[in-house]
Amino acid sequence: MSEEETRVSSTNPSTSSGQAPGHPDSTQDDKLREECGVVAVHGHPDASRQVYLGLYALQHRGQESAGIATADGTNLSNIKGMGLVADIFTEEVLAKLHGDMAIGHTRYSTTGDSALLNAQPIRVDSTKGLIAIAHNGNLVNLGNVRAKLEREGAFFQTTSDSEIIVQLIAHSKAGTLVDAIADSLRQVDGAFSIVMMTRDRVFAARDPRGFRPLSMGRITNPDGPDTIVFASETCAFDLLRAKFERDVQPGELVMVTRDGVTSRHYSTGIPQSSCIFEHVYFARPDSKIFNRWVQESREEMGRQLVRESHVDADLVVPVPDSGVTAAIGYAAESGLPFRFGLIRNHYVGRTFIEPEQRVRDFGVKLKLNPVRNLLEGKRIILIDDSIIRGTTSRKIVRMVRSAGAKEVHLRISCPPTISPCFYGVDTPRKQELIAANNSIEEIRRFIEADSLAYLSLEGLQKACEGGEGNHFCVACYTGNYPTQWVDAEDILPAVVAQ
Repeated sequence: MSEEETRVSSTNPSTSSGQAPGHPDSTQDDKLREECGVVAVHGHPDASRQVYLGLYALQHRGQESAGIATADGTNLSNIKGMGLVADIFTEEVLAKLHGDMAIGHTRYSTTGDSALLNAQPIRVDSTKGLIAIAHNGNLVNLGNVRAKLEREGAFFQTTSDSEIIVQLIAHSKAGTLVDAIADSLRQVDGAFSIVMMTRDRVFAARDPRGFRPLSMGRITNPDGPDTIVFASETCAFDLLRAKFERDVQPGELVMVTRDGVTSRHYSTGIPQSSCIFEHVYFARPDSKIFNRWVQESREEMGRQLVRESHVDADLVVPVPDSGVTAAIGYAAESGLPFRFGLIRNHYVGRTFIEPEQRVRDFGVKLKLNPVRNLLEGKRIILIDDSIIRGTTSRKIVRMVRSAGAKEVHLRISCPPTISPCFYGVDTPRKQELIAANNSIEEIRRFIEADSLAYLSLEGLQKACEGGEGNHFCVACYTGNYPTQWVDAEDILPAVVAQ
């Protein structure tokens, strides 16, 4: 297969509905969704399988589509499909992807339709040659830049904002490809952690504010040049037996060739505003994000909740899986027993047939089941990472109470979410965010808990900073955005129906 792009379809039943996760009619939990994860490998004889393993480790960041592009110095091939990584990339498919360089992507859409057309990596044959790109994040000046490019004659293959960067590279007047990439990255605003590949080079870059994570690792080869790898989370390195070397810095462009690794900063002097929700929910606990272990941050969130809002109770129970690590910290700080009072079914897909439409809370019951003998007659502190619309939280509180709990006290390991995100998170509009339109007491009454408390913003920042000097974007909790341009329609005050 030479310089071609192949699209394959997955028959995985959990992804066959055609609905994106988080769609109002889907059965997904009421959770925020990360856009995607990216991986790149340079200098490995089996690069496509290395990227496959990396994407497998990052599957939690996107379950809608996935793709891998490979290059061997002459040819550049690309295969992508709808569904989960393991369903798309069978042994037969991987055997078609040759080369010692590869990039990969697993996607959950926020910008662009949920369709195979927008699956990544996106490959463009430009005046600068063949370029493949995979992107995590969201551009906020998408419309203005796209309109400018179209006036200059650009033809777009997709509706994804990831293609904007490649088109900017193609239309750049810079003399070299590296200069053209740097020039294009200076013209876009928002969140982007990207990996790119030509026939003979791999690139990695982060936006100047460092919204999304991107790390660099190394696989030592005693018989030749080392393999350089990039991934959205360091948990991917563990599967590849790569050693974490460092984060790609905000505003940095890294290039890997057969001669080694070079770097340049295409933008400097812009304050860091990394997404704090990576530590709250998105990243796996075994990843090191923004130079801080996620497990440590989440345990500290739980400890801080005890200091701020403890209540007498008998058991600490997490909402699995998102509340587990914070609940461990809460139990350790409070001295209360930690118990798995809710058991999660990990094999539930997005599509199922409800036996009766009138069955109340059926979707949550399908995913979670209470352990009645643990909960009955007990005062329960229920730990979860966030409340978005509140509907799922209410169902879980009802479930715990119906299992015999005497009291249910809900503790949330982040502040109230009051504003949508424009930087690669699938956040509902402001009018759908329960905390944007209701007091904490009103939310408590809605979810039917005996008490409700959120972690303070100060407590969250302290838990995630951990002495590492991180500065975070907390716009979802404050409404104060680090970029100038946002979608005004999404942040207008909600009209509450009486």
